[in-house]
Amino acid sequence: MSEPVGAAQAAIVDVGAIDLEIDHRRKEPPRLSEPKSTAFSDERKKSLGARYYYGIIFLLTNLVAWFVRDYGQKVLPELHYLKSCGSGGIACFRTMGVLRVSLGCFMFFFLMFLTTLSTRKLHDVCNIWHSGWWVVKFIILMGSMTAPMLFPSNLIHLYGEFARVGAGIFLVLQLISVIQFIAWWNNHWMPDRESKRSCSIGLVMSTIFYVASIGGIIMVCKFYASGQSLNIFFITWTGILLVVMLVISLHSKVNRGLLSSGIMGSYIVFLCWSAIRSEPAIQNSNMQKQGTHHDWFTILSFLIAVCAIVMATFSTGIDSESFQFRKDEVQLEDDVPYNYGFFHLVFSLGAMYFAMLFICWNLEITTRKWIIDVGWASTWVKIVNEWLAATIYLWILISPVVRQAKVMDLEEPREHTQNLATS
Repeated sequence: MSEPVGAAQAAIVDVGAIDLEIDHRRKEPPRLSEPKSTAFSDERKKSLGARYYYGIIFLLTNLVAWFVRDYGQKVLPELHYLKSCGSGGIACFRTMGVLRVSLGCFMFFFLMFLTTLSTRKLHDVCNIWHSGWWVVKFIILMGSMTAPMLFPSNLIHLYGEFARVGAGIFLVLQLISVIQFIAWWNNHWMPDRESKRSCSIGLVMSTIFYVASIGGIIMVCKFYASGQSLNIFFITWTGILLVVMLVISLHSKVNRGLLSSGIMGSYIVFLCWSAIRSEPAIQNSNMQKQGTHHDWFTILSFLIAVCAIVMATFSTGIDSESFQFRKDEVQLEDDVPYNYGFFHLVFSLGAMYFAMLFICWNLEITTRKWIIDVGWASTWVKIVNEWLAATIYLWILISPVVRQAKVMDLEEPREHTQNLATS
């Protein structure tokens, strides 16, 4: 009897060991999830860090374009011997030189756009391409920057015409991003009625922005309106837009508050001031002069403008959420932190935009040294941008009211039909 009992006990021990082994194996997958989560975290950090590398590349490209425009003819005599650069290399410097550098930058970022457009997950191969392989991308960048130097001038001039359209698209995307940021800012500092947060900070900020807007209009009037009918028209129309935005935002059916309209008012006043500052020196109320002497203020203004171009491109590129049709999508752990394709598309359009600023939107006239975005074309681009900004903002204010009115108009005939049917 002892042997069967011993065998039974041994079987129980064996079964228990098997059960323990099975339980141990079942508990192993949760341990493996931690390294997986860590891997996603590392890939996310690499992806977020890659944005700044692309920003640095874009900044360096801007500086190369400026260098080729202002000093390339003296420092790069080798280009004089290229057939595509024409007699004395004139087709590779000044305006044409800027367009060639811009085309190289556009080619690089547009290639990145095509290769990362479908990337959605951190474990995709294209995610590794976006966040790594910098040696290969450096070689591609050098090739894309060199190739336009060999293109004929007619092709470069055609790209310049195309770049005007691309720069305009970039301005629209930037404008939408700015308006979305203003809406977020307003929602953050001006809570709704159901929220218990205090809106005193929002009211103070609204006052500051409106004082800045009114003060800006007064200063622009004081320094630029004397004897300039066109400037008076620009300033007057800006003031009218400011009042219209204030009235509509405070209307009982809209009721969007003061903060968003105050920020938008400051923005359009800034665009008006920037547009007037871009007028040629002779027509600019003797306030802006282009001489052969370049003081530190001119150089500093130029560098700030270049940094502003890079910051505008970078901030618009990472703001893909403002252009999504669905705002309720849940961000999963393995999703990419931002839309790579949109990011590179904005940078490719930004390449066209900085080209237009460096040549002042004019393909025929050579821009002087240390000058950026000056000329009547630049002035009208900014004025149109101001008017478009105000139009889009006003439509955002009144569109909910318009849609609600249409819904009510559609519901009234239905109710009337139902009443007739019941009667």
